[in-house]
Amino acid sequence: MAARRALRTFTSRFLPGSNNNLCSSTADEPGIRIDRSITSTRTHRLVDKGEIYPTECHLIEGETHVIDVTNNKTEELHLGSTLKRTAEANETTPDVKHIRRDSGENNHNDCIPMKDIVVGSNLALEVIAGPSHGVNRYLQSGNKSMLPVTLGRVPPSDLVIKDSEVSGKHAQIDWNANTLKWEVVDMGSLNGTFLNSQAVNHPDVGSRHWGEPAELADGDIITLGSSSKFLSYVGLSASDPMIARRTGKKLHMEDVNCCQYPLIGVEKFGLFGIFDGHGGDGAAKAASRILPQNIANILSQQETKERVISFNNASDVLRHAFALTEAALHHQYEGCTATILLIWSDQGEECFVQCANLGDSACIVSVNGETITMTEDHRVISTTERARIAKSGFPLKDGESRICGLNLGRMLGDKFLKEQDLRFSSEPHVSQVIHLTKTCSAFALIASDGLWDVIDTKGVVQLVLEGKQRYNEQKTSAEKVAKHVLSEARRLRTKDNTTVIFVDLDALRRNP
Repeated sequence: MAARRALRTFTSRFLPGSNNNLCSSTADEPGIRIDRSITSTRTHRLVDKGEIYPTECHLIEGETHVIDVTNNKTEELHLGSTLKRTAEANETTPDVKHIRRDSGENNHNDCIPMKDIVVGSNLALEVIAGPSHGVNRYLQSGNKSMLPVTLGRVPPSDLVIKDSEVSGKHAQIDWNANTLKWEVVDMGSLNGTFLNSQAVNHPDVGSRHWGEPAELADGDIITLGSSSKFLSYVGLSASDPMIARRTGKKLHMEDVNCCQYPLIGVEKFGLFGIFDGHGGDGAAKAASRILPQNIANILSQQETKERVISFNNASDVLRHAFALTEAALHHQYEGCTATILLIWSDQGEECFVQCANLGDSACIVSVNGETITMTEDHRVISTTERARIAKSGFPLKDGESRICGLNLGRMLGDKFLKEQDLRFSSEPHVSQVIHLTKTCSAFALIASDGLWDVIDTKGVVQLVLEGKQRYNEQKTSAEKVAKHVLSEARRLRTKDNTTVIFVDLDALRRNP
């Protein structure tokens, strides 16, 4: 019988809002110790001035797959699973601000732990035609100091448009808290206001009477007079699933995962990651393709690969890959977190794992019963993130938990916000390197914040151990362990998209 080696892993996703249940997985057998001499966070320079690193970014297809290695031949298997449920028809949500629980706080069945949210929406306006082309403005429904915003040719209009056809006070945009919609209203302009080429001004043009408010949607074109055109970008407040429930809208799955073992084109390396999108799933989908390919491009250069294996540290590779990915993303109003776990083996078949992350998805590695947190929390309320922001020279005020409406200080994409506030960053946290010998026992779990909102690290580890013990003899044990963790998050009524990647590292240590 041919010898066989497989990496036991399973990805499971939960989307509040529907009831589909699709699953697939691969599984095989176990076999792992932590070498503290390798867990330093010290960075080894891999190349001088980054000359070896490629500067081009190439896309790859396939967001979720696992490779089962048999006789040195690889086969790609689709791996994702989505668990969904239908929102209750009569479900009501109190109009209050919910605070996300700290990871160490116990959760009870009658509680609904949720992340810090502000019920509302974001609106970005950009002048795409006319004399003031390029002028833009970002609005938050929950920030009353910003609203309403008036558009006009001269001050005191909030957004001054240098166009002779624009009245001194031409139009006004505001957030309607009753309908939970953005609205534009003509303020009695002389040349009219148009929404998608339809007049919204008072029928008696020139009477100086205000028109009726008109609802704004994403992608609408507002025209003042005949030449000044605004493009509107409307989205839910970042990390705000409750708006969808209150308005009856479907909460879209914005989590995307990536599982590659071995890393395409690079032997002895594997990559697992979760990208949690906000404002849409575009940035998450793009990053899930571009980032793995950038890492593969860098490691495909033999000198770089040999340095990583020699020093047992991939810090520079991860940082450079994140920088290339951020440069390749052109998403102005969408962003995403990124949490990836890189796994590799040296010539002696010793295994090493290292993590890099932006945002609030998290990764843990358990080695011989010791749990190691591989990620850093980049929510604005976290101590480390507030300290980083303070070093920028523009510290947050006491009680301030958001920047431009976002509760994250670091992310990929969101180029418009990064232009508005330089405190946003795309610099990842890079973890220590964990050395896994052939004799120790280990597993890794990566999950988006929907899981950590309702279960702390200790609870997650316990769930994994329960699952491993319960399904140890079953071929699909990895699938069942991941679903076991996810089902507990669902039972505790997580209100956010939730993705879990479970990697049984024991299987990786077995020789073919």
